[in-house]
Amino acid sequence: MLVFILTVIASFAALLGGYTALRSRKQLHLAMALTAGLVLGLVAFDLLPELFEGAESQGLDFVWPMLMFTVGFLAFHIIEKLILVHEHAEADYTPHTHPKLGFARAVALALHSFFDGLSIGVGFQISSAVGAAVALAVIGHRFADGFDTANFMLLHKNKVDHIKKFMSVVIIMPVIGGLTSLVFTFSQTALVFYLGLFSGILLYIAASNILPQAHGHAASYKTVSLTVTGVALMFILTRFI
Repeated sequence: MLVFILTVIASFAALLGGYTALRSRKQLHLAMALTAGLVLGLVAFDLLPELFEGAESQGLDFVWPMLMFTVGFLAFHIIEKLILVHEHAEADYTPHTHPKLGFARAVALALHSFFDGLSIGVGFQISSAVGAAVALAVIGHRFADGFDTANFMLLHKNKVDHIKKFMSVVIIMPVIGGLTSLVFTFSQTALVFYLGLFSGILLYIAASNILPQAHGHAASYKTVSLTVTGVALMFILTRFI
């Protein structure tokens, strides 16, 4: 019952993040600057430390989860290039938008959201203390997950109605993951490989999509400051809260 309650709270945190993003869409470049920092901080201070800790506990050579990290980075790059159809060949990295990229981001986050809920359940299988710590970490970054997914879909010209539908999937997935943990036991090695894959995808999205759009639209001290603020907030959230 406790796992269910905590995953529901995590879902509402993502909902609040998505709602905040939709309300701030008139200042999208500023929201994207903050989002870029949040995503970079999530990868650096949450996902990669979990990956290395999990690899060490499983006796894995770090090169294998980092291989998955590289695969995730390159896979999203390849998907992006296959989806995009440019009217004119361009030699530079001009920022671009396409609704299918927003959809791909939502699908990736939906999978991550499932594993967020699953992680809470698995944590409680180890001990109540571990479960509570994992739940706090998950709930803390679910707001950022909802916020950056909605912003990314807005950036790529997805319709608001479509964003709400995709967000509903992202929101419910932690609950499904938590309930799944009550029925099945999953390999920790598989979760480590997944973390590597998803971290690579997120890093590509932040560096190749979100940052160029945020700073290319209206580069200023404000956008740079918001990016740094996002990184700092995620550092505080993951290290101290």
